[in-house]
Amino acid sequence: MKISRMNLFEGDSKLVAFFDIQTEEGIIIKGFKLVNGANGLFAGAPSEKGKDDKYYDSVIVPKELKESLQTMAIDEYNKLKGSGNSAKSDDAPL
Repeated sequence: MKISRMNLFEGDSKLVAFFDIQTEEGIIIKGFKLVNGANGLFAGAPSEKGKDDKYYDSVIVPKELKESLQTMAIDEYNKLKGSGNSAKSDDAPL
């Protein structure tokens, strides 16, 4: 897997970036979020709002894969933030 796109989010929110991933088979999953929480940055899966006004993950990621994805997203965020770029589309493997 790789991060196919990352857009930094500017504003007064805990959300710091959106990103998409691409699997080895070429499937692109859009809508992951990078959030600045109480314990630092973490990756959130794409979600949808239910009829009860709560948000539910629309993609379930196994724990080991989520940890790897989160590390890759944080590294990419730090790289983009340091360079001043707000989008990415290279082929760095996850």
